Amino acid sequence: MKFLKFPLVLVALFLAFTVNAQEKKFKIHTVAFYNLENLFDTINDPTKYDEASPIMEMAAANRSEVYEKKVKGMARVLAEIGRGEMSRNAPAIIGVCEIENRKVLEDLVNNPLLLGKDYGIIHFDGPDARSIDVALLYQKALFQPTNSSSHELKIFDDQTGKRKYTRDQLLVSGKLDGDDIHVIVNHWPSRSGGEARSRPKRVAAAKVTKRLVDSLQSNDPYAKILIMGDLNDDPTNASVKDVLKAQANKKRVKLKGIYNPYENMFRKKGLGTTAYRDAWSLFDQIMVTAPLLEKDYSSFRFFKAGIYNKQYLTNPRGRYEGYPFRSFADGGYTGGFSDHFPVYVYLIKEVE
Repeated sequence: MKFLKFPLVLVALFLAFTVNAQEKKFKIHTVAFYNLENLFDTINDPTKYDEASPIMEMAAANRSEVYEKKVKGMARVLAEIGRGEMSRNAPAIIGVCEIENRKVLEDLVNNPLLLGKDYGIIHFDGPDARSIDVALLYQKALFQPTNSSSHELKIFDDQTGKRKYTRDQLLVSGKLDGDDIHVIVNHWPSRSGGEARSRPKRVAAAKVTKRLVDSLQSNDPYAKILIMGDLNDDPTNASVKDVLKAQANKKRVKLKGIYNPYENMFRKKGLGTTAYRDAWSLFDQIMVTAPLLEKDYSSFRFFKAGIYNKQYLTNPRGRYEGYPFRSFADGGYTGGFSDHFPVYVYLIKEVE
């Protein structure tokens, strides 16, 4: 946790506070999301289709060493997301996807780079055909979960009519440093078969997310909700714009509305979190509901969003220079991190 001191001019320019004779102090917490790119262990689980994971496709003699390097790399990134710009602490809350099971999460949070933060884990085994799940990590000293639940997405093959098993959505409610918040962690269906053909599956996923948001808001219209994940859609696609009705302009977000700070990053600045065939996509996003946009900083409010795309996370050479530096390619371990950049938001609260 860090206490921020804003001089009067910064308060006026950036936070729109009334100018007065006092210097204001703020707590700041980082909330992040990261696609961990195939974080599988080295053990063949006969109940799962994990033998197709990149690690299990390697020679058995190399698996343990690669796994240790992969976990260390992921721990390094998670420990550093959002640090240095406004915060000195690792994220208070981290949503993750593409993880095989609870064991890999335990190995991750027990890595020396994260161990001192005492992260808790919320994870449910899901039905995904690739055996990958979503999960939530949280610093126990900063966030206390009060409820968690897993919500299935039923989608079907458009040719055979058979069910396609994909990731569940994770809903976690709790108190962030005393404030009630809700977090929905997503990993929506991929674009396999093409964007247009696969689009209905992501629209269906967005409808599940929207139902969760509606349910929370029916109990409390002022619920503070963060929607995060690898959506496999950009902020301008129908799933986000038409189903979630996320807005790029804060002024257009009404009570029960959703603000997406990543739309303008994508549409106006051309930024992305993953790249394919020399085109950037911004699939990884964190959206917030209207109560997090209010200017009364007596409780936590949204301050800023970002993409954590430090130089060491980008491919340094070759055909994919400048792309996210992925862990696995051409059947081997690259020494990289993930084929996605992490995303994060800062939440701030005024303190006495």
